Amino acid sequence: MEKTKVLFVSQEIMPYLPETEMSAIGRQLPQGVQETGKEIRTFMPRYGCINERRNQLHEVIRLSGMNLIIDDTDHPLIIKVASIQAARMQVYFIDNEDYFQRKKILLDDNGEGFADNDERAIFFARGVLETVKKLRWAPDVVHCQGWFTGLLPLYLKKAFNEDPLFTDTKVVFSVYDDEFPTQFAENFHEKAIVEGVEPSDVEILKERTYASINKLAIDQADAIVMGSPEVNQEVKDYAYASGKPVIGYKDKDEYVEAYSNLYDELVK
Repeated sequence: MEKTKVLFVSQEIMPYLPETEMSAIGRQLPQGVQETGKEIRTFMPRYGCINERRNQLHEVIRLSGMNLIIDDTDHPLIIKVASIQAARMQVYFIDNEDYFQRKKILLDDNGEGFADNDERAIFFARGVLETVKKLRWAPDVVHCQGWFTGLLPLYLKKAFNEDPLFTDTKVVFSVYDDEFPTQFAENFHEKAIVEGVEPSDVEILKERTYASINKLAIDQADAIVMGSPEVNQEVKDYAYASGKPVIGYKDKDEYVEAYSNLYDELVK
């Protein structure tokens, strides 16, 4: 029997970023799932605060070099990779000079979201899927973690769904306690449209809020996970009202088994 393939797309992974609830899960979950006998790939953004030399990141030339057009502007896609030796796993990084050079991650010194976070999220989601296509690796499940991965379920289900690699792929979306008060750019919903995505699919982004990008992900996901003990109530209510499978918060002793079982259920 073929191994189940799980693609992890994470907003934060330690040791590349400081330890938080999300970065710890981003690090431990793929390893734990790999140890259950599944095959994994892991992606995150290459934020400017990540020390490339210390973490031994290097560019993967054969995967880099594509341009993604966002709001009529070309943005070169750079792919880097590093290994977490203890876990026997590689992490792929999505990089671009315009979006990922700054030292802060998603919020500035005042806790405000960056003005281009909408474009950064679009670039990241599309960059991951284009890279997985180049790897010719067909995931059975894609597990997206954190609001910054919120466009990936949409693109997977609407823009990449006819690609043979992704036709049967199931999507799990984890909601975290990663809320911020800043509104997205006014034309976020327009920028997010790519071939295969209809204006009606992104109508919810007109709200321009943290909740709206999470709701968009929930609309397209096959199952939802509560990654933190406390999450935005509006998002939580939306998830439970969706009628889709929802897994409540699990602590670190429980989540590998719980999520691995969820993947098995989804790909039956």
